[in-house]
This record gives sequence, structure tokens and C-alpha cells, in this order.
Amino acid sequence: MTTPPLTISHTVGPSEPPVLDLTIGDVLRRAAGERPDQPALIASNTGATWTFAELLSDAEAVARNLVERFEPRSRIAIWAQNLPEWVIAEYAIALAGMVIVTVNPNLLEDEAAYVFNQSTSAGVIASSSYRGRNLVSIAEQLMERCPSVREVTSLGELTTVAESARSSTTALPAPDPGDLVMIQYTSGTTGFPKGASLHHRGIVTNALHSTLRNGSQPGDVMLGAMPLFHTGGSVLAVLAAGTRMLTIVTVEEFEPGHVLDTFEKYGVTLGGGVPTMLIAMMEHPTFKDRDLSALKTVTSGGSTVPAALVERFEREVGAKLTIVFGQTEMSPVATMTRPDDGVDDKANSLGTALPHVEIKIVDPDGNTVPIGEPGEFCTRGYLNMLGYNDNPEATAETIDADGWLHSGDICSMDDRGYCYIVGRIKDMIIRGGENIYPKEIEEVLYRHPAVGDVAVIGLPDDKWGEIVGAVIRPSPGSSPTVTELRSWVREHLAPHKTPASWFVADELPLTGSGKIQKFRLVEMWQNGELNEVE
Repeated sequence: MTTPPLTISHTVGPSEPPVLDLTIGDVLRRAAGERPDQPALIASNTGATWTFAELLSDAEAVARNLVERFEPRSRIAIWAQNLPEWVIAEYAIALAGMVIVTVNPNLLEDEAAYVFNQSTSAGVIASSSYRGRNLVSIAEQLMERCPSVREVTSLGELTTVAESARSSTTALPAPDPGDLVMIQYTSGTTGFPKGASLHHRGIVTNALHSTLRNGSQPGDVMLGAMPLFHTGGSVLAVLAAGTRMLTIVTVEEFEPGHVLDTFEKYGVTLGGGVPTMLIAMMEHPTFKDRDLSALKTVTSGGSTVPAALVERFEREVGAKLTIVFGQTEMSPVATMTRPDDGVDDKANSLGTALPHVEIKIVDPDGNTVPIGEPGEFCTRGYLNMLGYNDNPEATAETIDADGWLHSGDICSMDDRGYCYIVGRIKDMIIRGGENIYPKEIEEVLYRHPAVGDVAVIGLPDDKWGEIVGAVIRPSPGSSPTVTELRSWVREHLAPHKTPASWFVADELPLTGSGKIQKFRLVEMWQNGELNEVE
């Protein structure tokens, strides 16, 4: 059946497969019932392996221990890197009918205390060793400042906890699929984090529908390199593996050489990573010598994926690249390309709506715009968060009275329902009254061979209001000059879009999930911390 061309920017994804009316615990129990002996979880650094039956046994035992120690629906924070026990903790907290609070292990004391307090976490499960820091000890010290926190547990001790609790007869609750199960703190590309409150049904369904669109098959081996404190790891890897019955191989911390080792050693068939990760792997000195023949599909997203990167990746890796688009508040994927999409669609679009996801593009007055015109990307459906934790004002600013979640992203839609990113409303540069979208300039600069990565920012200016600034991370061994970069941009874009200020950096400041922190670059410029390109 052919769908007629759209005339306005409003579409709904396919009606199949159905929304899963399941909890996270239901997912693991189903996988253990159907594929008990299949490896479910492998730690890439140690080779430690859990089958689905073993993972369920450990998770249920830890869940019973939690039920004995905490009140129903308590919030339990996980403050750790990608250790395999993180996955056990995720399933255990959900099975206990409690709420997972994900915490970036890079957070310093004040930042972690904010998350513990804002989420009213009753317990903290933390790593005893992360980059020279003992997060268990730090969390224990923070208990004086965080009155809700009653207990701190070492993540590494969870298997011991499971062994001791395996004979427990404590009953586990039966949460509803619509119940709150996870609070994810937005990664802070533009400022202070808010806690997106996600429900079982939303993240379980989103995980399955995303991996189905990738063409995954039960038994596939999935790389778990995205941070587990982020939906890219805890949902699109862990829950995708559970719902589709895949084997997930966790990578403790992203290091391109180790990830390439993991691809080869475990025959990884499904990969994932934000653009900065893909770039780092392809720039690794051993990349050309690696056997990546098992790899079928790699999914990227989380920030703008330059068209040149899509083309280069598929050419050099030989696997299909798919692009996901959404945000934490959307559980987290709203649109996605397909492995068999045409080159132009994969290189330039964000794909089409996932099943049961309603999308529209609106102008500042809330009117749906005609096809091809830019506006704010909005979603409605099972995927939307319940709201921001204990922040009704921010929730009301984001989800309107009709249930539409306003993303803050400027996009357009074609007559097939394919969406295209234009930029972020907050990133938009207004120079002399003209709107300039950084993504357009970044796409051009990324195609320059001497540019490894780039961020375009707006800088205050007395005459123009704002001017365009570009921060370049050169490709290895390259030293681009202002003259050649300016000439390159002028060949492709109008003069007013050409950056007036050029800076160079060895690395760009990233969030824990790999997004470039543009607000931090502006702060660095204000503090004189950016070096100008010669």
C-alpha cells in the first residue's frame, strides 16, 4: 500500500509492531524463558559471561535484597562506569519495583550531591574504582549533605549480594508498565541538568523498535560502548539486547583500540556510538588492519552526524550505518533511518518515525508548517517521558496541553515523512537579524580533510549582535590555516555564514554521552582559554 505524499509536516509511524505492555523485569524473564543458555552479558575486559538464566537469577536475588532494605518505589542511584554489574543493577532495581537513577561517574562531589538530592535517592550503588576515585567512599561522605541517602553499596559486590540472597523467599512486586522506572539527568549541553522521568513501557518499546529497524536478529552480538548512565547504553544497548534476545558485550570505558579489539574478539555484529566515537575509531592507527567482517550495522546519533562521516564510514568499514534521532525525554528515539535506505537519505536525513510515534514540525505560534519548511520538532505517543522529576514548571514548558513534547530542535520534513535536522533553537546564531544554523557550517567544515572535528558557536558582538565562531580539532598531523578554512567555507556558503573567529583545540569538551558542550566553548572563549588558528 502506497502512502500519498504529505503536504504538511505531520506524520505517524507504522502501526506494527505493537507497543510492548511489559516491564523491564518482564523482558528479562521472557528472554530467560526462551533462551536460557544464550550468553546475555559479556564483560569485554575480563570475559566474564552471564547467560540469560544466570542474569535473571542474579538480578532477582539482588532485587529481593533491595525489597528487604528499602521502601517500595525507592529511588536507587547507580554511580559507576560500564561494569557488567551495572546491567545486573539495572534489572534488579526494576524487578524490585524501584526507580533507577543514572549518575555519570565523571561527576564531582557537588554535581553528584545535586543528583542524589534532586532525585531523593534512598540508596547509591557505586564503583569502588573509577579513574583513581573511589566513588563508594565519596558517596558515603556525601551522605551528610544528602539526607535521603540511607545506604551506599559497592557495585562490585553485587554478585556476592546475589549469592547470599539467592535463597531468599521475599516476594517481588508486580509494577505496572506505565510506572516510573528510570530518572535520566539530561547531559547538559546547554546548562543545568533536569531529571527526565521515564516509564517501563516507553523505554522497553523504544529499545525493541530501534533494534528491529536495524535488522537485528536474536543471537546477534551487540557492542555496549555507550555509557550505561545514558539512554544510549541503558536503553538502546541493555534493553535492546533483552527485548530482542541479543548478547551485549560491555566496554568499561570507550578507548578506540580496545573497542576495535572487542569487535574482532567477540565477532560483534551490531555496533553503536556517537560521531566522536566513530571518528576516533577510524583515526586509530590500526584501523585499516582490523577484521570487522562480522559487523553488519552500526547506529549513531546523540548529536548531528555529518553527511561526510556517513559516507566515509560505510566506505571504510563496510557495514551499514543507521542514524537515530530523539532525546532522553523521548525514551530516547523518535526517528531512525534504515540500513537499506538510499545513500542520500542515510547521509542527509534523520529517517522516519518509529512505530506508533507521532511527529509534527511547528512554527513559533504552534502551527504545523508546510512540507520542507523549518520549525520545531515535536513528538507525541508512548515514548514521551512522564515529566521532569519534581520540576512541574520545566515539564509544562516542554510538554503542552495536548501532549506534544517540544524538543527545541529545528527540523524539516519531506513529503515522505523523512526528517532533517536544521539546528537547535538555542544554538541558532542571529547575526545582524539573520538566522544562521551552525550545523550547516559544521557540515561544510567537516568535509575539509584537515578537520577532525568542529563546533560552530555564536559569540557576542557589539555591531552584529552575534558573530560566527568555529572551534577546530585538526585531523592527526594537520595544521589548517585560517586562509584555507575561510576559503573552503566561502566556496560552499554565503559570506555572512563564514566564521569571523577561528580557534583550535586538541579536544572539544564533551558530555558523558559524547555530545559537544557548546556552552562550555563559549565560556572558554570568554575566559581566554581558546587558542586562535594561525
